[in-house]
Amino acid sequence: MRIVSWNCHGALRKKFPELLALAADVYIVQECENPAETRHEAYQYWAQNALWIGRNKHKGLGVFANTRRLVALDWDSTGLEYFIPFTVGGQLTLVAVWACRGDGGSSRYIAQVWAYLQKNQAKTLMAQPLLIGDFNSNAIWDFKRKHNHSAVVKELAEMGLASIYHTQHQEKHGEEKQPTFFLYRKLERPYHIDYAFIPKALQGSIKISIGRAEDWLMLSDHMPMIIDI
Repeated sequence: MRIVSWNCHGALRKKFPELLALAADVYIVQECENPAETRHEAYQYWAQNALWIGRNKHKGLGVFANTRRLVALDWDSTGLEYFIPFTVGGQLTLVAVWACRGDGGSSRYIAQVWAYLQKNQAKTLMAQPLLIGDFNSNAIWDFKRKHNHSAVVKELAEMGLASIYHTQHQEKHGEEKQPTFFLYRKLERPYHIDYAFIPKALQGSIKISIGRAEDWLMLSDHMPMIIDI
């Protein structure tokens, strides 16, 4: 199975053909428009097998699959932005992530992920899902915040989940050599803020790769993550 996560920076209806070239079974896409409210027929047709959430019909979190059955799970994300827990083909459990600002100044970005884990700790421990998406975070921004990136990484580790990128490349959080995001699409402003946290038992059977700037920067400030199981 191949899973691709990509923050498309809006207007997925114009970009999804490039995404399809990655030949994934499941696509997790941040900042995409609601396929149920678009007038773009090709995008709407492609997105018939999809899950989507968002407050703005032009910019939300979507999950798209080819022939595999998607089933949304009833996990608690009240007041948080944005998470889609789901199963694929009745076999694999995932949580699609797009960590946003939220409503409170103290609950932005990575703190949203922390809060989600607290709300769904028992379900996460039992289901051992793959958490994949745009976390909008890196250990370089930890500072003195309590619910920072490193705290979330530690919490996930205690739940049996670890970043496949860091395991595969043997790099520490905050010392990543491959960026997933270029601020203002500038090559001189690279950051690693997209992640795939995988159950440790599956780490040996999963590989991750990251799209190249020369291929994707014209479409978005984020590079796609390609996860092969």
